[in-house]
Amino acid sequence: MASIEQRLEAARAKIGRLTPQAAASAIEEGATIVDTRCRDDRDAEGTVPGSIHHPLSVLEWRADPSSDTSDPMIADFDARLILMCNDGFSSSFAGERLVDIGHRNVADVIGGFRAWSQAGLPVS
Repeated sequence: MASIEQRLEAARAKIGRLTPQAAASAIEEGATIVDTRCRDDRDAEGTVPGSIHHPLSVLEWRADPSSDTSDPMIADFDARLILMCNDGFSSSFAGERLVDIGHRNVADVIGGFRAWSQAGLPVS
């Protein structure tokens, strides 16, 4: 049985990891940022302008083009998706799940939304 740290390392080996600054650059180049945080956290701390919200509980359904509830913004297996959670842990696992269903260009933000905010990047 793998420890949570081993599982996290394995998940991160399947995806890209971006600093908040690199994620901001990727967004400027057309990447889509997907905020997986709960509504309470988003309301309390803010959001990245232009981000789309899909909580972890439905992410795969929104990201799978064969799903009746897919979101065309993220249901393209070639789309460049950057996932963001609070601190950069659950987004790594979410990224792994998207790779497992067929996505080819998934990354997450190292340190999550809190690192983004601390870096002084735009928050609304």
